[in-house]
Amino acid sequence: MLSQEDNALLTRVGPGTPMGTLMRQYWIPALLSSELPKPDCDPVRVMLLGEPLIAFRDSQGRVGLIQNHCPHRGASLFYGRNEEGGIRCVYHGWKFDVSGRCLDMPNEPPESDFKHKLRARAYPCVERGGVVWTYMGPRKDPPPLPDLEANQLPEGQYEVTAVMRECNWLQALEGDIDTSHAGFLHWGAIDPEEVEPDTFLRYAVENRAPRYAVVDTEYGAMYGAYRPAKPGYLYWRIAQFLFPFYTQPPEKVLGRRAGTRAWVPMDDTHTLYIGMFQTGIGHQSYRRHPLEGQYPPSYRMVRPEVLPNTTDWFGRFRMKDNAANDYGIDRAWQRTTSYTGIGGIFLEDQAVTESMGPIYDRSQEHLGTADVMIIRVRRRLLAAVRRLMQEGTVPPGVDQPEVYRVRSGGILLPEGADWIAATESLRQAYVEHPESTWARP
Repeated sequence: MLSQEDNALLTRVGPGTPMGTLMRQYWIPALLSSELPKPDCDPVRVMLLGEPLIAFRDSQGRVGLIQNHCPHRGASLFYGRNEEGGIRCVYHGWKFDVSGRCLDMPNEPPESDFKHKLRARAYPCVERGGVVWTYMGPRKDPPPLPDLEANQLPEGQYEVTAVMRECNWLQALEGDIDTSHAGFLHWGAIDPEEVEPDTFLRYAVENRAPRYAVVDTEYGAMYGAYRPAKPGYLYWRIAQFLFPFYTQPPEKVLGRRAGTRAWVPMDDTHTLYIGMFQTGIGHQSYRRHPLEGQYPPSYRMVRPEVLPNTTDWFGRFRMKDNAANDYGIDRAWQRTTSYTGIGGIFLEDQAVTESMGPIYDRSQEHLGTADVMIIRVRRRLLAAVRRLMQEGTVPPGVDQPEVYRVRSGGILLPEGADWIAATESLRQAYVEHPESTWARP
């Protein structure tokens, strides 16, 4: 468990907080490019690290992320006219470009025009792989963007998705680095005899209590969760935590697909999940591998429905099924063929992490050996925050974009094998592994 003081240190992200200051050292995925579909389109309200901001795409197609309140008299720039290279406040006509520079003060006479002295707070933005990235930190020259493979693929070979979660960023992220919950929350009703033998899924539902190995990395932490497989082998699920809020769960065969999840704090009690994944029809890394195993016919997979975005601060990428309707739980289904009665893996995760409350008090928890990765990640985050606060030490990965070139996934290894050495090449990004079938010698 954590003390209440350490829990607050990790979960509070607003301006001036230690964790918020740490996160501002990095480029942050703020919104999807598709939310600003064309030049001079409608602005979008964006809550990010506790700051209310307005995103807009100017006449040249550049994206701006600017303070909500007009520097003149505080009217919201969300109601502004997005026109001719800037956003114009409708209250008195003051106009600002994507850098925050004031372009026009039409209600001031020529002798009182001081627009060249005024700037709105604006954060630099770049677009890559369908995501708008912003830098909110103190550097005049921002650091490089993280070298995330799934965010740097050619057009047509990637997809990006977003969902808002109504809870603190850390409890959302911790659900992603907790592999033992999958055997219960997602697969609890699966009878091992229904699953094809010698597949990852069969091994997982035959033994729902894996053992763990956890190591620190240049970018964060990595775990290997292992359990018995075919004679003489262990099934390993290898996954990553990457500073400051990225995860790579072990969803596929190791080395065959790129994917990263971002758990971006909107504020202390709302999180924007942004998923970046490799796709592409016919791409060998994307096709289901036979070793992964198919869900049995009794397992019903439901794709969660996301509501149309509204213009509210928290109106983007909301689930149709949510706390207000108990996430659509079907008790009859739960009593028969479903462990939870909630449709879909992502929605099950949503339900349990939101059910903990907006910010869970971790001084009340009782951790076990299955929580070793969660414990390690908390320690890594706390150490990084304290070093930044006390010594000004730059957090991991800020100036080393190359450390993000990693993958996750499952693999069979012989009993007694050095799991780190045996998987080194398969964990490297930007490398094709057509020879990767099911195991390493």
